[in-house]
Amino acid sequence: MEDIISLINVDYSYYGKIPALKNINLSVKKGEMFSIIGLNGSGKSTLLHIINALIIPDSGEVLFDGKRVTEKSLQDKDSGLELRQRMGYVFQNPDIQLFCPTVLDELMFAPLQLNLPFEIAKERAEQTLSYLGIGYLKERSVYMLSGGEKKKVAIASVLTMNPDVLLVDEPLSSLDPKAQTSFIELLIELNRAGKTIIFTTHHLDLIDHLQPRVATISEDHTIRKIGTASEILSDEKFLISVNLIHEHVHKHGGEIHKHYHSHYIFHQHDPLSDHDTNDSGL
Repeated sequence: MEDIISLINVDYSYYGKIPALKNINLSVKKGEMFSIIGLNGSGKSTLLHIINALIIPDSGEVLFDGKRVTEKSLQDKDSGLELRQRMGYVFQNPDIQLFCPTVLDELMFAPLQLNLPFEIAKERAEQTLSYLGIGYLKERSVYMLSGGEKKKVAIASVLTMNPDVLLVDEPLSSLDPKAQTSFIELLIELNRAGKTIIFTTHHLDLIDHLQPRVATISEDHTIRKIGTASEILSDEKFLISVNLIHEHVHKHGGEIHKHYHSHYIFHQHDPLSDHDTNDSGL
């Protein structure tokens, strides 16, 4: 399959002083499920912003479907419109992208901005509401929604554009367990339908469940490793080195255990002898 996203030697810093990304090289193929993992502050969201051309890197190249994305290309009406039509972004905090009076208005906003006729925009919005099972929210003010409802509306507002690429920043954020499951199933369904899905997370069990190809960003804002989900998750030494799991020692009854904790639920247990841990105080 062809690459739909390519980043070559990309660097970015805030205010020209605070490093956010260093020498980033990665490619994502059309129809691929791809994840960017790392601790908070490692640069995951910044990388999504660069892919979506919300910010332009200090150096290096960003290619979308083989075409270089630059400030000049974004100013070109046709090139800029094509990128916005074909790539959708779901922010970690849905309040950032919700601003219309009602949910229906929110879903119609992007199609109307893309110059679709009003009736077609409304039809898309209605179909998307039905598809996600949130038609009952359509006349509701976005300011009166729960956190989970806002997330669903934010997703719906992106899907009305029918993008080829869906960027999702921390997909489990703001969702209760039931909504998390529904959203994960939605991502799988969209990927099976041919959508390219790129998401950030620090939840390793989500990687285990979705089995994407994975790029791991370390705390020094560089990509340390790219591989399959199984390659990344099976390398405990590597995960410890980038602080995505850490060793923890504690007691279960009279037996002392060592296990590895991730930032979600990925872990394993190994019994230790009392000789090894009697002085631990745990």
